[in-house]
Amino acid sequence: MSSAATERFVVCVPTYNERENLERMIEAIGAARERATIPGDVLVIDDGSPDGTGEIADRLAAEHDWVHVLHRSAKEGLGRAYLAGFRWALDQGYDYICEMDCDFSHDPGRLPDLVATAQRGADLVIGSRYTRGGGVRDWSLARRVISRGGCLYAQAFLQLGIRDLTGGFKCFRRAVLEAIDLDDVTAEGYAFQIEMTYRTSLLGFRIEEVPITFTDRVAGGSKMSRRIVAEASWRVPSLRVRALRHELPKR
Repeated sequence: MSSAATERFVVCVPTYNERENLERMIEAIGAARERATIPGDVLVIDDGSPDGTGEIADRLAAEHDWVHVLHRSAKEGLGRAYLAGFRWALDQGYDYICEMDCDFSHDPGRLPDLVATAQRGADLVIGSRYTRGGGVRDWSLARRVISRGGCLYAQAFLQLGIRDLTGGFKCFRRAVLEAIDLDDVTAEGYAFQIEMTYRTSLLGFRIEEVPITFTDRVAGGSKMSRRIVAEASWRVPSLRVRALRHELPKR
């Protein structure tokens, strides 16, 4: 672990057909990193986007020494992309590893708050829509019900007090990702976010939620699908069964 004077964070941003958003997102993260108390970088993880997102990422990396690109040959899902990014970040020695969407549903301006909360001692910081002060904007009633219902469903099965278990705006202390067997994480989408938080809790790490406002994307197409929602419905009880069988490690 680096000393406080040399700590660094990286933001993992998975992309697939995000040419309409990527450059603006990098600019917004660049403005946010200037307000952080420690240096921060960005890792774009592109899953072979056919719309040229990967080429845009390469150009931005050539323009900014704090932007890096990890090219993957095909679209394999959000979970696989994040796990590849986490492994890269650990290999590069970052102290805090963040994750966020590229579609501006997560406000890049909140990144310094997530990192600062981790610096103060939290092992996992979740940008939470459902803690006091958080919320969502521009969502249909159906999407609100699916999202909130999914969180309550996971809370009940896993017996966790975390309010936003499906949220994807996070900051991990590197010790958490080192302790989790990343090769054993197989979930995608909502289920990936639930599984990573559940494993963090089982290992005894400290989890904190900070309020955010989640805004629906305005450019590009949504990656949400019925398959992602269905996966979460069966993955959650499966995680609980594995924990009761002591197949998921605890501290």
